[in-house]
Amino acid sequence: MNEKNVLMQDIFHPASSRDHAVLLLHGLQSTPQEMGYLARALAKQGFAVHAPYLNGYGLGTPCTTSVEWREQVRAHYQKLTSAYSSVSVGGLCIGATLALALAVEEPELLALSLLSVTLNYDGWTIPWYHWMLSLAYKTPIRDFYSLRERSPYGLKNAALRAKVAKSMQRQGDSEIGAASLSMHHIFEAWALARYVTKNIATIKADCLLIHAIDDDISTTANADLVYSGVSSPRRRKIFLDDCYHVITMDNERDLVARETQYFFEEAAELNRDRLNEANVPIALRPRHQQSPAFRK
Repeated sequence: MNEKNVLMQDIFHPASSRDHAVLLLHGLQSTPQEMGYLARALAKQGFAVHAPYLNGYGLGTPCTTSVEWREQVRAHYQKLTSAYSSVSVGGLCIGATLALALAVEEPELLALSLLSVTLNYDGWTIPWYHWMLSLAYKTPIRDFYSLRERSPYGLKNAALRAKVAKSMQRQGDSEIGAASLSMHHIFEAWALARYVTKNIATIKADCLLIHAIDDDISTTANADLVYSGVSSPRRRKIFLDDCYHVITMDNERDLVARETQYFFEEAAELNRDRLNEANVPIALRPRHQQSPAFRK
């Protein structure tokens, strides 16, 4: 098996001490390996973890539509819900946008960890002419243009950045993804972002947003838009000051894993409390939880 095929392999860790699964979604034209550290950290805490490779979205396969990306994610989610009592979802970059789309379609989804969520490519390494690509997509240019990855490759950590740069030069891709994004991928990412933005107010899953202040691909405005747009009663926003875009691998990856773990644990605990409360007969509940009609 060559190196690229290894990168494209799913990551799966069975649950060891809890009935709670986590679905992790990698970034556009990338691989499950960029979620590998987070997957291992969650597995050590007893979660079942699945980070699938998404065909037509991930590295090495021709681009498919954002609708097909959503369908794949939903199939993976439903498979986990059939095996575990609660399921949370984490995603990086466009993977976080996919997680939001899933929350639109699956209202019972427990919690989301949205890492460097990207609804707009507006970071400091994005070319100034990026806004014009929607016009260029209507021309034959769409079959030839691609947005090349360039230093710092979403990484503030110098050693990791050098490793990725070497891999990009040697084989045109790395564990954080392809050396370039085709215009087809960019267009479908925009379509996904429009779908999420249109339906964002319907999202009620608990939302944790973690974003780097100096994100080179998507600014903190993306996290702010989600935070203010969702209808989630429980939401939290954390900004990092020692990372760029790929926060699952960069200098503060420990903090990202720890905050995601805590948030998912809290969501599961609150959900168990709600279910237990729902199973208590009304007459046995505290008076403040009884209906007005019952409190006579």
